[in-house]
Amino acid sequence: MKVKIQDVSGFQSLGLSVDAAVSFMPFIRFVERRAAEETTLKAAFYHQTLDYFRQHNIPENDIPLQDIEQYDGFFEHIYACLSPVLLPEIQHVWGLSVPLYPKVFYGTDLLYEMIAQKPLDADQFINKRSPGDFFKERLHVIYTLIMQRLYNFKVPAKIEQYYAWINPETGLMRYFEVFVNTDFVEITPKGELPALDFTELYARFSEENGHLVLENVLPLTSFKFRGFSVLNVSDVTSKMAVENIRKVRLNRIPGQEAERYHNIIHSLKTLVRNNRIEFDMFPFVRVNKRAVYGYETAGTGIMFRVWGQDRLTPEAFSKQAEGYAAKPISFYSPDIGGEKEMQIAFLGPFRKEGVRSLALLPVFFDETPVGVLCMHTWQEEVFDEKTLSMLEPAFEPIGQLLQIYIDEFNLELENIIKEKFTSIQPAVQWKFNEAAWHHLHKKKKNLPRETEPICFKQVYPLYGAIDIRNSTLERNAATAKDLAFQLELLGAAFAALQSWDNSSLMQELTFTCKKWQQTLESGAWNNAGENNLNHFLGNESKDYLMHLSEQQPETSNIINEYLNATQPETGAIFRNRSAFELSMNMITDAVNNYFESEKDRLQQPFPCYFEKFRTDGVEYDIYIGQSISPAKPFNHFHLKNVRLWQLSSMIAIARLTRSLMSAMPRPLATTQLIFVHNHMIDISFRADERKFDVEGAYNIRYQIIKKRIDKVHIRNTNERLTQPDKIALIFFNKKDIEDYLPFIHYLQDSNALTPAMEDLELEDLQGISGLHALRLEVAYDD
Repeated sequence: MKVKIQDVSGFQSLGLSVDAAVSFMPFIRFVERRAAEETTLKAAFYHQTLDYFRQHNIPENDIPLQDIEQYDGFFEHIYACLSPVLLPEIQHVWGLSVPLYPKVFYGTDLLYEMIAQKPLDADQFINKRSPGDFFKERLHVIYTLIMQRLYNFKVPAKIEQYYAWINPETGLMRYFEVFVNTDFVEITPKGELPALDFTELYARFSEENGHLVLENVLPLTSFKFRGFSVLNVSDVTSKMAVENIRKVRLNRIPGQEAERYHNIIHSLKTLVRNNRIEFDMFPFVRVNKRAVYGYETAGTGIMFRVWGQDRLTPEAFSKQAEGYAAKPISFYSPDIGGEKEMQIAFLGPFRKEGVRSLALLPVFFDETPVGVLCMHTWQEEVFDEKTLSMLEPAFEPIGQLLQIYIDEFNLELENIIKEKFTSIQPAVQWKFNEAAWHHLHKKKKNLPRETEPICFKQVYPLYGAIDIRNSTLERNAATAKDLAFQLELLGAAFAALQSWDNSSLMQELTFTCKKWQQTLESGAWNNAGENNLNHFLGNESKDYLMHLSEQQPETSNIINEYLNATQPETGAIFRNRSAFELSMNMITDAVNNYFESEKDRLQQPFPCYFEKFRTDGVEYDIYIGQSISPAKPFNHFHLKNVRLWQLSSMIAIARLTRSLMSAMPRPLATTQLIFVHNHMIDISFRADERKFDVEGAYNIRYQIIKKRIDKVHIRNTNERLTQPDKIALIFFNKKDIEDYLPFIHYLQDSNALTPAMEDLELEDLQGISGLHALRLEVAYDD
């Protein structure tokens, strides 16, 4: 035990004008009461303390701090009265301080050692407090005591009692809880106490500066504070490490997953008090009740390297993960390089990664395994069972975290299904939620239930199409080349087989093959002809060749060579069609990826419904208007913004697809089309088709026009409107494109479009007349 005056605030506490002094009388009165009440042997001890106080003539008045060392013997009696019997002094962080001041004058050796070990570098403190913070905290404490002692009124004041700093030796957190006991501080008013409005006080005191209310009516100079405070300090590092994991669970911010898992791993290291022990978490995620890979590395990532896709096939991983989940057991070894451990096969990949000590611990949520917590070290470090047992408090919050990861994984799948495979997009989700709630409400109230229509009134439609130029002709040409090559191979096979089979049937098949070759060369064939040819190739000739191979095995080499060339995907007879499909997929994938990257940016000014669908290219519908988002005011500028995006995106896509041509096995070009409809329409969700469609006879005309304009010609010519490297805007009246014209000039001035602009009349279509178009030319850097 020591008698030493020490400021425990680090001299950060501002001075307070408080009449406070050390006095032993509050403690003496407490001991006198206990001595009178106690009926056990403790009474003799309390009387001994009182005798010591009287025999040594200890003053009943204030004790100056400079004279405090004279009373170290009496401090021993105070410690003996107040300390737990079972707690040794060498393990007890305990002390006495001046009332309401952060000055310790007596305490255990461990308390003074802790004060001396506190880092001098302020950056090592986690909960650094400014002098102003200390000042407010002390005022809260003082006024809380005044209200409790003199007014018998408890105020809603909570004082932070946790202190944390980074241990410079380990780089890990240390947390301590300081409990200040003020039972031996007496408060005496110097005058008559004023009446208070407790209703206002209760409401105001919980505010940050609530003490200011009391400072005006109860200045601290009106009170005397006598006695001493008792300090008890506890190491709560383990408790706070677990609490920090729980906080991470509750305070999840999208996009900060890496930081989240870093904090969890750091808290686990703090819990085991060793920065050289590593951790990894491996959640069990499932699709259709089958275990699949997760995607986030939560720690060192060793579990993903050992059990992930880099080492295991999806089938092998699923089998291994399901087997472990069915019988989740813990594994621990201080050294997986030991003789016994070398016989365990699954440890091999861990040894290759450089692991030495290893523990694999199943984690549960609601009695269901949700993942594995891996605790390991690298070659130079080991841990024992005692360190392993320190993890026990963390299993519950870790289980909750892994379950949250699983829930978020499942929710992400659901969102993808909604967005990619249904018409329920975020912009219109609220409408479906509302209809679902109405349905649920009626169901719970046993009211008649009808499917509520999902409709949006008065929205502006925007339509765009990116088409592959002459895709039908290109596909037919690729098909014709492949079929001609197959007929050539088949004719060669028939000729080679004449030595073994010169039957009338072979002669007829050979003749038919040559006839089809002539038909292809002349180009005089159609869809019906293609079907007949495919029947000849896939059924008649193939079946006969298979029969011949069985009857005369010596012909199998010739026949197998031909049949190998006809294998789907890998066969030589699909070379041109595969090249065409690959080129087309390159275009559609690039366009789809572009729209995916632009989707969120498009929604920022004002939510809109955006649906794209694949034809030979990619088409899209956009609907925007007040009814899409009733809570946000819609302005014509929002419509203009989408129209500018339409033009800019078409330019970007034209440049993107052109840049792909050099990498395409069969070069294909794209055309870009925008249909301008300047009138609002109504749309509704069709439950039978699971998509939105237009409502009303007039609005249906809009859909009809969209379907008929893709191959429209310029009036009195055979020239198609849509051309590569061009953007076509189709409209009825000049007024329809008033919003677009300033954007066109802007894009021309910024060299995104060339100065060329054609104003064209279009041919009449079935039921449609009066169409006009602007044709713009995309500018390229090359």
